[in-house]
Amino acid sequence: MLLIRPLTTADRAAWETLWAGYLSFYESTVEQAVTDATFTRLTAPEALERGAFVAELDGAVVGFVHFIFHAHNWQAGDVCYLQDLFVSEAARGKGAARALIEAVYGTADANGTPSVYWMTQEFNHTARALYDRIGAKTPFIKYVRTT
Repeated sequence: MLLIRPLTTADRAAWETLWAGYLSFYESTVEQAVTDATFTRLTAPEALERGAFVAELDGAVVGFVHFIFHAHNWQAGDVCYLQDLFVSEAARGKGAARALIEAVYGTADANGTPSVYWMTQEFNHTARALYDRIGAKTPFIKYVRTT
């Protein structure tokens, strides 16, 4: 049985294992202080601009999604950035990723923020197959500061 629920402080160990898998998938690392700060921000009740859900499959936490609400200069209301989404390899193909995204959609709708966007790397073909079914690919290319 699949259950989507908010991330809690009791999920720290499971979340951190998944977080490490997520970073590894994207061939990235962050300092432990960043991991600690990220988890603290995601579970802080006063941090209303961000949130996180986990997916439980048969009682085990197998995935997460993190999202951030922020202002947008091209519309009056806020938008929702789905920043991180990860499902363990063993749980892929069982509907967890879609359910996590739909939980963000539901939260955004309840917040009066129906605009939800996210990014992924071009090589992430498995995830993109899902994204192509539940979202629309935009023509934008992302740039980042180099210095």
